[in-house]
Amino acid sequence: MIICMRYAENRPFKRINFSVMKKIVRLDDLQVFVTTVKLGSFSAAARLLDTSPAFASSAIQRLETGLGVRLFVRSTRRLRVSEDGERYLPYAEAALTAMTGGEMALDEGRIDISGPIRLSMPSDLGRNVLLPWLNEFQKEHPRIQLQLRISDQIADFFTDQIDVSIRYGQLADSSLIALPLAPYNTRTVCASPEYVARCGAPETLEDLAKHNCLRFVMSEQTYERWTFHLPEGIKTVAITGDRISDDADVVRRWGVAGAGILYKSRIDVSADLRAGNLVELFPGGIGQPAPLQMVCAHRHSLTPAIQKLRTFLAMKCDEMQMRPADGVNDVEGKTVLTE
Repeated sequence: MIICMRYAENRPFKRINFSVMKKIVRLDDLQVFVTTVKLGSFSAAARLLDTSPAFASSAIQRLETGLGVRLFVRSTRRLRVSEDGERYLPYAEAALTAMTGGEMALDEGRIDISGPIRLSMPSDLGRNVLLPWLNEFQKEHPRIQLQLRISDQIADFFTDQIDVSIRYGQLADSSLIALPLAPYNTRTVCASPEYVARCGAPETLEDLAKHNCLRFVMSEQTYERWTFHLPEGIKTVAITGDRISDDADVVRRWGVAGAGILYKSRIDVSADLRAGNLVELFPGGIGQPAPLQMVCAHRHSLTPAIQKLRTFLAMKCDEMQMRPADGVNDVEGKTVLTE
């Protein structure tokens, strides 16, 4: 189809041939494409997006027709992304991210939010940090109904029937949607003043092996090696101790009680550091990154209520990280040494 458009200032007509323009790309088709690449099959993508394999296949065909390329190489045994698909993937992901950000920006202005939010979170963070914040959030939005699952075991979005999960660390499943709450949070080594007075403070990271370190177990894996990010590279130290728990809140309580040294997210121990219940033993910013994020199964889960909650929690995390300590919260004159 050819139409004419006149420029301003009596310039001549310019002919635009719309027959060469690509068809409009549907966001749902982009979501199917990105999810299929991550999971490796139409059926897996369809299950995650709560649709049928036939719809997922049709979405890919529609997208390929609109773009004029083959995004996947299909065979009777397997499905793999094509070279064109590899090139297109980062742009599709960026488009979905941009659209989600735009929707969230628009929804920020919506005041009347309501309905249930089914939320999972780690034990220590949930009980001692998030719970007071969530109480404040619900007072601001009384029509919200909170359903909390507090556990250090990673929740499954489908079997546990949750809307969003608050998690530390990088996602193992790249098909999930992660929204940052505290992207620069790290772990820190700390102990109570009582423990330091009784047993002394480690002078080097290697000295941790000589101390009673409080260990955490998750999914039958005991964390007995602590990783640090030094200027010269990553260093891992093997530790041991007489106490292990699968509840991170218990580990923190042991540390406050003087039972040993712990390696925790700075957010988890922020209040104890400010109150002087714990002191940092290596305060030089060498802790392992522990970014905190809100995770959901797919972008359709980002209701106005969840988007409002995410903005609220991110603001609270920023406020916490900017708050100064009430007093001295590290071992005076301590420097990080390695052997």
